[in-house]
Amino acid sequence: MRSAATTGSGRARLTVRGEEFVADASGALYWPREKLLAVADLHFEKGSSFAARGVFLPPYDTRATLAALARLVAAYRPRRVVALGDSFHDPHGAARLAADDRASLAALQRGRDWLWIAGNHDPAPPAGLGGDAAQELLIGAVTFRHEPRPGAGEGEIAGHLHPAARVVGRGGSVRGRSFLSDGGRCVLPAFGAFAGGLNVRDAAFCALFGAAPAIAHVIGRAGVYAVPRLLCAPD
Repeated sequence: MRSAATTGSGRARLTVRGEEFVADASGALYWPREKLLAVADLHFEKGSSFAARGVFLPPYDTRATLAALARLVAAYRPRRVVALGDSFHDPHGAARLAADDRASLAALQRGRDWLWIAGNHDPAPPAGLGGDAAQELLIGAVTFRHEPRPGAGEGEIAGHLHPAARVVGRGGSVRGRSFLSDGGRCVLPAFGAFAGGLNVRDAAFCALFGAAPAIAHVIGRAGVYAVPRLLCAPD
């Protein structure tokens, strides 16, 4: 297994099934050979979904997530963007998008392929928002899907679990979103502004990685840092 290179530049390198990827401190994964940018768990309109149930959150999550995505698209200029499911917090989220947010999304899609992967929060394609939709995407030995599958074999890139790592040092502990990979598969952190995180020591990750020497590529203030999963602390 090849681990990520620690960097203070806001990016790190990692491999999945022998393919080179860039783990960006935003939480996105870029595949240079394919000029493909993957983001997981955008959870657009989570704020409005909670508001409909009487739980009021600041109504700016979609706008903040789109702005972060726009910065990535400007930096990498991908040929294809793949949203790895749970792009909307509920099946009706797309219908609640504000007009200016729709326009921002359309601008990001212009001139490139855009694929919505089905998630458990949004199993049906978003209506009227452009792009294509699929259950998963296979490119060579790499499979993009929403939910990682135990025993799925190598080459899987997924989201769904929102990995986060807690690292303890002499000065205390920090907790950050994390890519989690053993060189065979990679689980991406949630990209959405209001999305939470599940500790990489949770049983859900044990079912995927077992005792394999998986690396948590932890997003910190100054870069992305490689820490063995088993050296990360529980919450």
